[in-house]
Amino acid sequence: MELRCAIQKYAWGKRGRNSEVALLNCGGDPDFMIDDAMPYAELWMGTHPNGPSILKNSSQKLDDWIKAHPESLGAKVTKKFGAQLPFLFKVLSISQALSIQAHPDKILAEKLHCEHPDIYKDPNHKPELAIALTPFEALCGFRPTEEIKKFLKVVPELRTAVGQEVVSKLLTSDEAGIHHALKNCFHSLMTCPRETIKTQLQILLRRLASLDESSLADHDATLLKLHQTYPGDVGCFSVYFLNLLTLQPGEALYLGPNEPHAYLYGDCIECMACSDNVVRAGLTPKYKDVDTLCIMLTYSCEPSNEKRFQGIQEDMYTLRFCPPVPDFSVAKINVPSGITEYALIPRDSASILIVISGQATAGDIVLERGTVIFLPSNQVLDIQCGDRAEALLMFQAMCNV
Repeated sequence: MELRCAIQKYAWGKRGRNSEVALLNCGGDPDFMIDDAMPYAELWMGTHPNGPSILKNSSQKLDDWIKAHPESLGAKVTKKFGAQLPFLFKVLSISQALSIQAHPDKILAEKLHCEHPDIYKDPNHKPELAIALTPFEALCGFRPTEEIKKFLKVVPELRTAVGQEVVSKLLTSDEAGIHHALKNCFHSLMTCPRETIKTQLQILLRRLASLDESSLADHDATLLKLHQTYPGDVGCFSVYFLNLLTLQPGEALYLGPNEPHAYLYGDCIECMACSDNVVRAGLTPKYKDVDTLCIMLTYSCEPSNEKRFQGIQEDMYTLRFCPPVPDFSVAKINVPSGITEYALIPRDSASILIVISGQATAGDIVLERGTVIFLPSNQVLDIQCGDRAEALLMFQAMCNV
């Protein structure tokens, strides 16, 4: 069944025809007209009430159709999650940094929703997986402690913002106390008075401006970009605490609960548990819950190259990314030109499929750029690719059961 999907026009999205979200939606909805002044940030595929997908042939919400046909989800899915689709599938087009944020685990999500339902809209956790469509930049997870210590030694403005006393404790901490010392340092930075942050950033910016641009390290160049968008924001200093990672197209990043991150630039496929819970602390004009964020974080430190998430090759053309949660997994399906037919792997779970590039047919459905379809569990889909010059690239989200 073909779907019409919702677009979210957040301010950080790429504008007009520069947005992959807008271009894909043109293929999925012929009536859609692109406004070149409008940011098109996210394409939502699923049943979340803030952006529900609609069946093209009937204008019925996908969620209502699933409730009337719960068997379409598959027995394993309904046993685990009931008569609901437990994941939300997205495409993101990012032109400026998203907030420094983390998503709560299930226990914390239930607590936050109970205490602040106006801010935290649902009681669900929100682990997420991102797969790059273009070179994709992100801050994710804490750097190795030795890297953080080095920055605290060589960046005096950072040291002043964090506070000399807590910095000294981190620099002299043994292995047993490093976790607690890092937590105190990060909390001290994020709660530093705004005027102090603004002053220290200005001093740092003047110092960086005196350097040759070609000699700037990646973290310093990133700080300069962040400050252009969010001047005086404490989140600019986060480049010295969090890993800076650039994914190439097809590479993936998995973010578990309570892991700090900020997407910076690029286009990606994203899948997550069906939730919109976000705890923010910087790089945003939105509500910041700094104390909650600093308490909830894991403070697990590892190098950036360990943040890349590896997929499993299921057949010649299908690579599946299976995170350690039952809510979702994503398959990347890349059928090269010259292959005239391909049988999609049947799944025990209902799934949503989006075509990123190429053209083919499946029965009476034309699969082309922007086509989105819902597939009931164990659906057989024989794809006729014909004679074409372009590879057929698709992504398929499903439960991980």
